[in-house]
Amino acid sequence: MGHPCLTISLVTTLILIQVPASLAADKAEYTNCSAPIQCGTAQNVSYPFWGVNRADYCGLSSDFQLTCVDDTSLQINISGLSYRVLRVDNSSRLFTVARADYNSTICPQYLHNSSIDTNIFSYSSDTVATNLTLYYGCDTPPASVSQSLNTTSQFKCSVNGSTDSPGYFLTRSPEDITVVGVSIGAQLTSYFGSCDTSVVVPANRSAIQTIEDLPTQASVEAALEAGFGLQWAANDSGRCQACIQSGGQCGREPNLVDFACYCSDKSYSSTCGGSGHNLATAIIGVVAGLSGAAVLFILVIICRRKSWCLLLKTIICSHKNGQDHVDVEAFIAAHGSLAPKRYTYSDVKKMTNSFSEKLGKGGYGSVYKGKLSNGHQVAVKVLTESKANGEEFLNEVTSISRTAHVNVVTLLGFCYERKRRALIYEYMPNGSLDKFTPTTEASDMDCPSLEWKTLYQIALGIARGLEYLHQGCNTRILHFDIKPQNILLDQDFSPKISDFGLAKLCKGKESIVSMLGTRGTVGYIAPEVFSRNFGGVSHKSDVYSYGMLVLDMAGGRNKSTAQMSHTGESYFPDSIYRHLERGGCLELPGHTTEEEEIARKLILVGLWCIQTRPSDRPSIKKVIEMLDESNQVLEIPPKPFLSSPASLPHNSFTSSSFISSILNKETVPELQVKL
Repeated sequence: MGHPCLTISLVTTLILIQVPASLAADKAEYTNCSAPIQCGTAQNVSYPFWGVNRADYCGLSSDFQLTCVDDTSLQINISGLSYRVLRVDNSSRLFTVARADYNSTICPQYLHNSSIDTNIFSYSSDTVATNLTLYYGCDTPPASVSQSLNTTSQFKCSVNGSTDSPGYFLTRSPEDITVVGVSIGAQLTSYFGSCDTSVVVPANRSAIQTIEDLPTQASVEAALEAGFGLQWAANDSGRCQACIQSGGQCGREPNLVDFACYCSDKSYSSTCGGSGHNLATAIIGVVAGLSGAAVLFILVIICRRKSWCLLLKTIICSHKNGQDHVDVEAFIAAHGSLAPKRYTYSDVKKMTNSFSEKLGKGGYGSVYKGKLSNGHQVAVKVLTESKANGEEFLNEVTSISRTAHVNVVTLLGFCYERKRRALIYEYMPNGSLDKFTPTTEASDMDCPSLEWKTLYQIALGIARGLEYLHQGCNTRILHFDIKPQNILLDQDFSPKISDFGLAKLCKGKESIVSMLGTRGTVGYIAPEVFSRNFGGVSHKSDVYSYGMLVLDMAGGRNKSTAQMSHTGESYFPDSIYRHLERGGCLELPGHTTEEEEIARKLILVGLWCIQTRPSDRPSIKKVIEMLDESNQVLEIPPKPFLSSPASLPHNSFTSSSFISSILNKETVPELQVKL
């Protein structure tokens, strides 16, 4: 191996002596960028937008890519949501968009807030970004509240599995509402806080005024149809306008970074026929060469002394920590008013009464019970300093801030002060599911018992939450740590998926995401997460973990049905198969036939979910259908195996080597997550 300083020198030289070259653009590029986007009645839609019949080099970044839906409607994806593009005004850099999921309805299939990247877009002056709020899944209001609510502002929707649940729309914050000069904000805030979820949708100011004058569902639907205005940032310093005036078309160089003015002969850096492009290239080449020589000389001197190398490493690491801080600030700026509230560490100490009541402890840190200033109870997850990884912390904040579902825990805020980091969640009075799923015979005596109907509803709720994360969320989320400890139960034992520290955010249904090492908890990790020999890592990996969790729920009820210990082969309940293959029916002493049917259904669904090959497992959407089907329709699945498929070499993993490898934390190759 060569000397590290020599390696640094060579790499630095190769990087810095690169001289940007001017790449000629043929006439096809000029012609392509001259044509506006053709879709339906769209007119004069050109730079910075691209897509449909315009190549990517004819516009700016992927944030400006447009698609043509049904040959009639232009759409743009902004922060994971699809919007219909209604109008574009290039002269003022303004365009009008409307939520595609609210097209002709006030009850979309999935509920999530609107958000924009403020580094790219900003709301137009005639847009109200936060005043139109839709509340879904609300209870019947008490008399003190119903008298102040206009009955015409109520609507009904079937969302998140509920049936015709009432909802309301408001054009101002509940705490700002008064009746005959008397503030009733506290009562309204408390009432609307009990609704399943709320969605904030930007709207035009005139549309908001219409809703206030005539508060009907039709007025809201009209406001959603009319959309709202956005303005894009101009980062070309006026070069595009100058390019067009010189007879060229605006775009980007083939590297898709630098501005390009495409002309009939070739591309230029500013205007057609200018010599500035070649001069700039020459200047950059000279500067790059001199800079490369200077940096190379300095690095050689520095690296001759070990102490200076250590200093250089310290500086680099300090920069990394600073960048981590910038990432959080960027997250807050990108989400604007929709970002979770940020608390100081002193706020966290105050709300937890100096961390006086501990709810639980894990490898990440501890969870404490707390209370906000408005009296609402919360659970505060405080990360230990060794686990306060900025990327993982921001990953959890980013993941949950994108969600709004009755079966996904709500993030109310977070604290970020260097190594002091905490997450503030809604408080779940019944704790986590592991309290009700004993894993040993000894713990069975002290474990509280849940009715089979309740277990069934919990399993169904978890599946609906996972379906939302996989398909209904702004950006597809793979959880990678589904287990009883990460399922929280509210006062009605409704389940909520929590702990997104290991989650992966994936854009697009065919994305490939790099993942290094295993993710999850022993006993719930899908085989393909450990070894690519078993197949591609995808949403089916969450399905596997879900299946093991369901078997935990069913096995914990009857140890004679499934001996679930923590050793070797027992991760795959052979005894369940032997029992089902002998007779098929479960006999639970002291339980009704209906309860036995529920137990059998949970076990069959769980067994389908833990099939070794990901392709043999159902999607989580299919799991929900299976839970709704009668037992007569469900077949006994093939017995899963933890050895590799027959086509793999003889030295492939066996179940015992698989488990022991995880327990011994062997090195794992980098995996590619396929969706």
